[in-house]
Amino acid sequence: MSAIVQHIVVMGVSGAGKSTTGEALASRLDWPFTEGDAFHPTANVEKMHAGIALTDADRDPWLHALAAEIGRYQADGQSSVMGCSSLKRSYRDILRSGAPRVRFLHVHGTKQILSDRLSNREGHFFPAKLLDSQLATLEMLSDDEDGAVVDMALSVQDQVTEALRLLGLVDADR
Repeated sequence: MSAIVQHIVVMGVSGAGKSTTGEALASRLDWPFTEGDAFHPTANVEKMHAGIALTDADRDPWLHALAAEIGRYQADGQSSVMGCSSLKRSYRDILRSGAPRVRFLHVHGTKQILSDRLSNREGHFFPAKLLDSQLATLEMLSDDEDGAVVDMALSVQDQVTEALRLLGLVDADR
């Protein structure tokens, strides 16, 4: 494990592969992975399942719960990886409040790949028809934010290798 405690939030719109890439990254680093969707209140899940986009007010308690989870790992001196859409800078700011070093890995790709993935995904509460609302909400990482972008068209292992390189993590050969 890296000597500096840090937390990587794997971000992107639904269908980008945040969970898959995040789990692979966490495994490679031997850090715990947290699935951010598991922290959504029931009302949020029901709203999305009904095809209704979440508002900032809907997301606020969820994001604060995720920041607290990052803070829990920080208090334990444990680096971590989390999957969370983190679509807006203001959402990322809330997550950053959980620990001194919260970094972002944006898994990004074309609308066509995203649509194809969402159309073929089973057992998830997020309907494909909400993709446009997420794309409209998405604010790309700014130059002053600690993070990197990887192409979701790459294989998961190539995304992880690229992420480790871009984020300057020397644990890439684990």
